[in-house]
Amino acid sequence: MIAYIIRRLLLIVPTLFGIMVINFAIIQFAPGGPVEQLIAQITGTDIAATARIGGTTSGDVAPGTEGRQTARADGTSSRYRGSQGLDPQFIKDLEKRYGFDRPAHERFFKMLADYVQFDFGKSFFRDRRVVDLVLEAMPVSISLGLWSTLIIYLVCIPLGITKAVRDGQRFDVWTSVLVIIGNAIPAFIFAIFLIVLFAGGSYFDFFPLRGLTSANWEELSLIGKIADYFWHMALPILALVIGGFASLTMLTKNSFLEEINKQYVITARAKGLSEKRVLYGHVFRNAMLIVIAGFPAALIGILFTGALLIEVIFSLQGLGLLGFEAVINRDYPIVFATVFFFSLLGLLIGLIRDITYMFIDPRISFEGQG
Repeated sequence: MIAYIIRRLLLIVPTLFGIMVINFAIIQFAPGGPVEQLIAQITGTDIAATARIGGTTSGDVAPGTEGRQTARADGTSSRYRGSQGLDPQFIKDLEKRYGFDRPAHERFFKMLADYVQFDFGKSFFRDRRVVDLVLEAMPVSISLGLWSTLIIYLVCIPLGITKAVRDGQRFDVWTSVLVIIGNAIPAFIFAIFLIVLFAGGSYFDFFPLRGLTSANWEELSLIGKIADYFWHMALPILALVIGGFASLTMLTKNSFLEEINKQYVITARAKGLSEKRVLYGHVFRNAMLIVIAGFPAALIGILFTGALLIEVIFSLQGLGLLGFEAVINRDYPIVFATVFFFSLLGLLIGLIRDITYMFIDPRISFEGQG
């Protein structure tokens, strides 16, 4: 097992390298860029991320834009639309400021060298270190992702088991209807409904509308801080979990149904074992393997993408919103740092999942894998 863990940890390095190469290459071909953003703001033609024509090096231009470069005073041409009337030296200074005065491969390997030293650079537009922005947003994403995933699993696993035991009965039918209705409602629609109903929209004003904690959080006692934290998290977490029950509940139910009909379960019952002992002593560890397999994807999905609209609606500055805004604004240091962070987190959670397999089902062994 130790050898397997070491091999998996070593594989993280080339996997991360491949992920970063692909994402770096995609970003270079995306239109717009930080230089274009700033030029558009200066010239009053701010059109967000659509202004970039050039590629990744100082001599590249986007396909179909040849001959449309703006002439500089020194006889050379600028790669950027909207640069007319600007000092050519100013354009060069902008390129140097954002690192675009060097070829793409040099910028990429410099970025990797910095990442090895846990130096994620500085935001182009926020004038702050990327690591500080990530650490500032992390409590929100961890809160949403961890509590939502935990509640979904704590509800769905017992519910799925009960539905499997009572397959076809009234309980199974009615819970299926409720789960399907919850799954059909988008999380952001339900979030708006909760705000209107409970956050001072039109009816009650029981919960706060924004933020992770209150303004006077530092002055509260320990119990008060915990209560204030969950008071702010109640509606966002409820909005996230309401639509997350369907797939995991049905997955748990179908997994248990498949195992319940196998020969070893019939044999265990024939030996006189109680139904509870059969379900949780024999069926549980086999049926739960496929459920555990989906845990990393569920957690990462809620952390990075699933909570994005919830963060916007409840004014929560989490990693999902941070990464989304960075992509829109072409704030490359934040983009690559969030990609690196979530890729590394996903790979580590995948390793934890495999280790958990062994504890749930001792028949699984990784020692013989080469």
